[in-house]
Amino acid sequence: MPHRMRLLIWDYLLLTVGALLAASAARSFLVPNQVVSGGVTGLAIIFNSILGLPVGILVIAFNIPLFIFGWRALGGLNFALRTIYATLLLALGIDYLAPFVPVITTDPLLYSLYGGLLDGIGVGLVLRAGGTTGGTDIVARIVERRWGVAPGRVILFVDAAILLGAFFVYGPDKTLYGLLVAFIATRVIDATLAAGKGSRQLFIITSAADAIVRDVFAELGRGVTLLDGRGAYTRKARTILVCAVARSEMGIIKEIIATHDPMAFVIVGEALEVLGEGFSRPSLSPNSPVPMASEYTTLPLAGHDTDDTVAVRQREHQ
Repeated sequence: MPHRMRLLIWDYLLLTVGALLAASAARSFLVPNQVVSGGVTGLAIIFNSILGLPVGILVIAFNIPLFIFGWRALGGLNFALRTIYATLLLALGIDYLAPFVPVITTDPLLYSLYGGLLDGIGVGLVLRAGGTTGGTDIVARIVERRWGVAPGRVILFVDAAILLGAFFVYGPDKTLYGLLVAFIATRVIDATLAAGKGSRQLFIITSAADAIVRDVFAELGRGVTLLDGRGAYTRKARTILVCAVARSEMGIIKEIIATHDPMAFVIVGEALEVLGEGFSRPSLSPNSPVPMASEYTTLPLAGHDTDDTVAVRQREHQ
């Protein structure tokens, strides 16, 4: 099976699981207890109480104009198809999962906690697969691509406006529980999106740069950047290695460093996300000021500088 087809199947599997989890959260915890967690689904719950129309049908009706807006703003058939698929599955799941998904609890604290948790995981999986569940998720994705704001924060802001409307329909108690659901869901969304993306960034100040670089290439297949440094106290020239690795590779690179230079000075930092060769591919909007293309240059090891190496290093520091 072609690699692209496997990725497509995986994405739609995530879309399916995520949409059904979000629908289960609404069906088991939120809709029966009239808790408005925000978003189009929360808006649909409010109108369901007023008009008596099915929540799923209202979700679809409210999303139609947002689909048009999202299509034009994000400009892609792929995005539109994934969003339509996830939203329809969510809407149909809310209306038709009722015989199969029972109301689990009527305790306010429990349905707020687990409703927000399940909804956050579901929406996070859908966003991770390159789609949305419609509604405020479309707005969140647009803002994320254009300004880099975390989707959970955007959704929390929009949800606050919808919760204000719920205050006049259900009163303060239900609204406060709905706010708790929204807060939990946004945190879980961000955690779901960040899961598996965290990496480690290392600054290695060493006198055995050549040996460490060779082993990193051979054992990890990771790129390394060479920087020229000088000790502030000793004034001696030192080589600084900069490398990004996955969390699971930290043990290996520590062993490599300890083998060749036990006295190396190593700084390890948390990298929330690494884009580029060997990691996630960049996902940038056409209007982004960051260049879309990456320049890959192979540098010789320390002690073997060429004119091209010096030029590359100068560009790195500009």
